[in-house]
Amino acid sequence: MSEKIYIGVDLGGTAIKVGICNEEGQLLHTYEGPTEADKGADAVVSNIEQYVRHIVEQSPFDWEQVAGVGAGVAGFTDVREGIIILAPNVGLRDLPIREILEARLGKPVKIDNDANVAALGEAWGGAGKGIDHCVCATLGTGVGAGIIIHGRIYQGFAGFAGELGHMSVVPDLEAIQCGCGETGCLETVSSATGIIRMANDAVARGERTALSQVEKIMAKDVFDAAKAGDEVAIRIVNRAAFYLGKALAAVAVVLNPEVFIIGGGVSKAGDILFNEVRSVFQKLTPEVAQRGVSIVPATLGNDAGMVGAAGLFTRS
Repeated sequence: MSEKIYIGVDLGGTAIKVGICNEEGQLLHTYEGPTEADKGADAVVSNIEQYVRHIVEQSPFDWEQVAGVGAGVAGFTDVREGIIILAPNVGLRDLPIREILEARLGKPVKIDNDANVAALGEAWGGAGKGIDHCVCATLGTGVGAGIIIHGRIYQGFAGFAGELGHMSVVPDLEAIQCGCGETGCLETVSSATGIIRMANDAVARGERTALSQVEKIMAKDVFDAAKAGDEVAIRIVNRAAFYLGKALAAVAVVLNPEVFIIGGGVSKAGDILFNEVRSVFQKLTPEVAQRGVSIVPATLGNDAGMVGAAGLFTRS
């Protein structure tokens, strides 16, 4: 065999997922093992090395065919230097992971943050396949995003481009402080955390809602209640959708992507979220900037990080 393969590593707080991709962005094999972050940085890096070697050994490919190993990390990364500045969920800080892994594996290594690699995964092998200009937003505990221009990740001068969740979109009188320290960020209303907070606040105010019967409210509970006609839940979903649509409208007039791809757990709400986001986007975006633009759900799910990390060698 002479085909090149690329290894993608999705480094999470609980698990490390590893995948093999070919040059077309197809995910061929996967493996998952525990992160063991509580054992320290060396244990985490050793696990990455072990899992990467293991997946190749279990595949029909040879180690010589591995053209590179990419890793996506939930946190702040220095892409150019290959350093994890801070990954709080994994307990890593100022770790020169590229240098360490290259020495251990004998292969080129690249890193980026999880939102960027998820975007690249969708652009390379998912909902954005074949599209040169797209933005992929991930709605989960927070709101992350990656920008793809000419088929490649746009990182900005310091590597922090695409922080959609920290666009200030909520008016001051309604704004609350975000985890980043600023107020009015999109993340405070359109993430799972923001949706849960708004639901808990409504229950605490004594509003009449089926959510008051839920012991521990999750974002899915809010969407399920909205689909069942609960007025409070509908208001919360519409608020989350409104500010997401507003943020996408602002991005549209700056970047003019062909497709906005929405992924993450919150995106599984389906039409009740997407229809409202599209409606707001249409109202707030100049006609010329929305012409031919679509807003679609991501298709790779939890595999996007592995595919995008592998794609760091061909699409970044």
